[in-house]
Amino acid sequence: MNIEEELKSQVESAGNLPCHIAIIMDGNGRWARSRKLPRIAGHKEGINSVREITRACGEIGIGYLTLYTFSQENWSRPRMEVSALMNLLVETIRREIDELMENNVRLHVIGRMEELPEKPRVEMEEGIRRTAENNGLNLVLALNYGGRIEILDAVTRLCQEQQDGLDYSELTEQVFEKYLYTEGMPDPDMVIRTSGESRVSNFLLWQMAYSEIIITSTLWPAFRRKELYEAILDFQSRERRFGKVSEQLPEA
Repeated sequence: MNIEEELKSQVESAGNLPCHIAIIMDGNGRWARSRKLPRIAGHKEGINSVREITRACGEIGIGYLTLYTFSQENWSRPRMEVSALMNLLVETIRREIDELMENNVRLHVIGRMEELPEKPRVEMEEGIRRTAENNGLNLVLALNYGGRIEILDAVTRLCQEQQDGLDYSELTEQVFEKYLYTEGMPDPDMVIRTSGESRVSNFLLWQMAYSEIIITSTLWPAFRRKELYEAILDFQSRERRFGKVSEQLPEA
């Protein structure tokens, strides 16, 4: 048994798997720069990590995997890099859609997808349509996404519905969550950030209120099964109290 198989066995035997893993995929540019390669080479290698992590999550029974794929702030990057990223997005979904179908993965997108260029938007819509009946892993891509904008969009939708008679006195967290991009999805149990940075970068600001945050120095293109299993084992070793004290928690 190799190290990956051993770690996988430990993860599966621990029992308390996270239902939802969210990942801030950081470090593509630094990975490329350290190898004296163009930045796009880091993004392309990062796709290999996406493929492997998606497969691994599906194999061990993770319900949701959310990947911070392209933020609203990323539009401010050099035009050539943004264009290359959009082209890579199109190529990737075309190349990977058959495997998603084979592995029963359902694709979702959160963010202002309607503002994406036509080609990536159409490809995403087709991927969502083709995988809509799958009931395995839910792969959620945060595209043209920003946590603050998501909350503002939710407030806008809420105010529009108020015109149809919603009573503000009935507003609860559970009601408000119905207006978020992630409606119907569980909050992430754990959020992984690669490359060693210690910030949330406007990602799932509402949803990660009680997420366990795991920071790894590994750059995203080098983040594979071993690193995923190690992160999950870290999560499984933690005591999640949600504001309570240890004595109030049910015994395992």
